[in-house]
Formats: sequence, C-alpha cells, structure tokens
Amino acid sequence: MGRGRVQLKRIENKINRQVTFSKRRSGLLKKAHEISVLCDADVGLIVFSTKGKLSEYASDSSMERILERYDRYSYAEKKMKEPDLESPASWSLEHAKLKARMEVLQRNQKHYMGDELDNLSMKELQNLEHQLDGSLKHIRTRKNQLMNESITELQKKDKSLREQNNVLAKKIKEKENELAAWDEQQNNELNSSCFNLAQLNHDLNVTCFDQPQNLSSSNISELYQLAPSQNNGEADASNTRSSNLGIPSWMLHQIDG
Repeated sequence: MGRGRVQLKRIENKINRQVTFSKRRSGLLKKAHEISVLCDADVGLIVFSTKGKLSEYASDSSMERILERYDRYSYAEKKMKEPDLESPASWSLEHAKLKARMEVLQRNQKHYMGDELDNLSMKELQNLEHQLDGSLKHIRTRKNQLMNESITELQKKDKSLREQNNVLAKKIKEKENELAAWDEQQNNELNSSCFNLAQLNHDLNVTCFDQPQNLSSSNISELYQLAPSQNNGEADASNTRSSNLGIPSWMLHQIDG
C-alpha cells in the first residue's frame, strides 16, 4: 500500500517541524544545484527558518550578481508597468527589498572576512571557498600585471638614465680634452715669451759690453793728450769726443776720472 499524500498544513509538533524543515531544505538545495548544473541556469535560493537562520544557494555566479540581475529585471519590469512610485505601498516594498539586500551583503562580507561561519553547511563553505579562490586568483593576476608593468617602467628609466650618463661623460671628456689643449697652448706661448725675453736681454748685454772693446790704443792716447785746463769747453769737448769716437759720454767721464 503506497504512502498517502501529505496534507500541506503547518506541523504543530515543534520537533517534527524542525526535522521536516531540515529534510526539505536539504532536498531543495539539492534540486537547486541539480537544475543549475543540468540546465546551466543561474539559480539563487534563499531560505529563512522560523528562528531567522539563513540558508542560501547560488550557482557559479555569486549571490550578489544574481540579486543585481533580479533587481535590473524587476526595475525594467516596473518601468514597463509604470507603477505609482509615490504610493506608500511602493516605498514600503522598495524599502523592504533594499533592507534585505543590505543584510545579505553585510552577511556575505562577514563570511568573506571569516566571521560567522558556524551556521554554514559544508556546501555553503565550499561555495564560499570557491568564490574566495576565484577572487584571490584575480587579485594575484592583477598584482603580477602591475608588478610587471612597474618593472618594465623601471627598466625604461634605467636605460634612459644610462644613455644620459653616457652623453654627459662624453661631454665631460671633450671639455677635459679642450682644457688640456688650451693649457698646453698657454704653456707653449709662455715658454716662447720667456725665451724671446731671455734672448733680448742677452743681446742687450752683448751690445753694452762689446762697444768699449772697439776702442783702439790710438784713440785712448788721444784722450790722455787732451789738456785738462779746458774747463769751460769740457762738456762740448766731451760730447765731441763721444761722437768722434763712437762711445757713450759716461765712459769718457769714467776714463777722465
């Protein structure tokens, strides 16, 4: 004899009600998973117990994406129907939806932070782990991309600085060569000037000491034969002798003295 059809009404026995809820919830979550896998559908399931405990299931996409998709669909449907948004009923419904969504987001945020995990089932923990692994994968990929871009930029800067350094070193070398050539030129000019000055001094000394040697013995005897009494015309005579003999007047004074 087959089992009769269960009458759908509230179970009065608290224990039986809790056992039935657990069994039906597990079956519902299983059916949601099956339809998600078999039909490749996005499924989002939310169940609250009489004590306020949440049980949820989301397919590969997160619950937030499913809720956002549902909100967009609902918003588009409302736009088509053009409801009266000024009515209190519409505002109350919108407030309730936003409040429920905020609670879901806050709870998921706590789950992502590792808080309030005691009430989650094995399947829920696996889904949470899968979502965190996917998020970490995207984070690591983005981090590696930024690191590679930073390394490439630093390599470009290093290459540019090396090129600038080579250009500056080349300019410094050219300046040093120019200064060395200028110093050598100045030294050569200075040495040439000193040599010319020494040669000029030597020529002057030779000229001064060679003129007295040109005096002959006859000219010297003539100097001694001059009368010393000619005082009045001594200056004129001295100049005359100087011009005749071709010697300076100071030498005549030295000789006369």
